[in-house]
Amino acid sequence: MILESLDIGRSAFEQGTGWQLKPEGACKGEVCIPLPSPPGDEVHVESLAAAMGLPLVKAGEQALWALGPEHVSGHALTTADAPDLCLPDLNGNPFHLSSLRGRKVLLYAWAPY
Repeated sequence: MILESLDIGRSAFEQGTGWQLKPEGACKGEVCIPLPSPPGDEVHVESLAAAMGLPLVKAGEQALWALGPEHVSGHALTTADAPDLCLPDLNGNPFHLSSLRGRKVLLYAWAPY
């Protein structure tokens, strides 16, 4: 999840991460992570990421942060499901990653910096 601010709305956090913020903690399916205090309508991503063990990285000097997916003991993702990315193809038409569901896919990311 790419963020322009570390303070975002609860619904934006839930939609971007798939975690539901409930009184018992942050829950996804059968898994719940207890939180020190229940979040309100606005969440501070940095403290929530620390409590949940989610990686959070600041992008250089830009005001952008990347919130990574959950993992098991810092070594493995809990699922191999990729989000449905939608990016323009070489002709400018939208291409959905989900159109390749059921096939093996290699995502190659490149940046010139």
